[in-house]
Amino acid sequence: MADELRPLSLKREGDGLKIEWSDGVTTVASWKALRAKCPCATCNEERGKPVDPFRILSPQEVAAGAPAPVAMTPVGYYAYQIKWNDGHDTGIYPLTLLRELGERSA
Repeated sequence: MADELRPLSLKREGDGLKIEWSDGVTTVASWKALRAKCPCATCNEERGKPVDPFRILSPQEVAAGAPAPVAMTPVGYYAYQIKWNDGHDTGIYPLTLLRELGERSA
């Protein structure tokens, strides 16, 4: 992927994020997929552990429901930080990850 690849437009579309890229490609990534692939250290550590079938959700997680962004802030020219409705806000999503997680749309 070229270093100059950058998003020209980011839009909330349905249950996901639509990005129009500088190379003419448009991708859409679901909020669920983005939240599941949060690149922060805490989430990476959690993904490395066996799934706990008896895990109890916090009241905040229950109230949040389906993953949705509350805010999205650029981090320099290379990434976006997403604050989620479940209170999580430490994930910084590099442009390369946003491109990778998005499915091409027509």
